[in-house]
Amino acid sequence: MRPTAAIRPATLADRPAIIAVLAAAFIDDPALAWIFPDAARRPAQLTRFFGLITRADARLPLAQVALAGDGRIVGAALWRPPGAWALPTTSLIANLPRLALTFGTALPRTLGLMGAMDHQHDRRLHWYLQFIGVPPAGQGQGIGGALLRAGLAQAAGQPCYLETATPSNVGLYQANGFAVRNEWQHGSAPNFWSMWHEGERP
Repeated sequence: MRPTAAIRPATLADRPAIIAVLAAAFIDDPALAWIFPDAARRPAQLTRFFGLITRADARLPLAQVALAGDGRIVGAALWRPPGAWALPTTSLIANLPRLALTFGTALPRTLGLMGAMDHQHDRRLHWYLQFIGVPPAGQGQGIGGALLRAGLAQAAGQPCYLETATPSNVGLYQANGFAVRNEWQHGSAPNFWSMWHEGERP
């Protein structure tokens, strides 16, 4: 039996490691591969992408990281608290130059997908799991499940929401109490599953 990864809250000092871990974890993600179709360029593009995500959101301490026995960060989960799942418009405007640099000619289709995700997003109060990932070398060791359960514990019984474009992840989320709320597709983008965890009723 493999040991369960140690989970702790992220700090701002963890940002470079979180960027590297998530860029590696999402290298074959269907949605991000659709946005960044050139496999040779994708690692650098994903590094810029997660750099943008973690820079634009001042709530990095609400993220959680998984640690190997030697203290290395081997997984990360980015959460947004109830009522704050969407980035403020002011943040998007302030980051427009970085958006253009990160996405290049893919920016229009990226913004279209973001709009579709916003349209599908559940409006009830909830914790939003924006990203959770473990690099390929660490997958299959229970790290992702440990991160997910730690996030649900952080939510303290409140509902949680996520979306995924990876079919193999649906079962993991269902095993941890999420149910498929909707299945949808935007244009030529891959299929998405929106999932909801009801939390604990009082």
